[in-house]
Amino acid sequence: MNTKEIIALLPYTDPFLFVDEITEVTEHAIKGSYTFKEESYFYKGHFKDHPVTPGVILTECMAQIGLVCLGIYLLKDKAALDTMQVAFTSADVSFLKPVYPNEKVTVVSEVSYFRFNKLKCDVKLYNEANELICNGALAGVFKI
Repeated sequence: MNTKEIIALLPYTDPFLFVDEITEVTEHAIKGSYTFKEESYFYKGHFKDHPVTPGVILTECMAQIGLVCLGIYLLKDKAALDTMQVAFTSADVSFLKPVYPNEKVTVVSEVSYFRFNKLKCDVKLYNEANELICNGALAGVFKI
């Protein structure tokens, strides 16, 4: 399975798709990126005259790349990936720096647990200067 096929299987579309590309994927880890577009709906009121990407959106970006894309790859040998469902079960994220409009971020995720279609990952999000923006543990369950 190639990276474009993984992205095509995601259960999200614009304006709620936060994956531009996947640059690396193995049984143990994934790396991908997304650029937050200045015209995105969530910048209009967060914050007045000083837009910053909301933490919940950063968490969603981390989950889409670091959990769901990785889960699709790990389940690639199972049938019916096109009808797969995913439930985001937990997140524990620490935020260290802001992300501004038009900023490209990179998500790096490593598997900490994968059993019975439950995936837990240690996920980090970096800016273009390779500074750590946020990190945490994310988990989800896949139904295929």
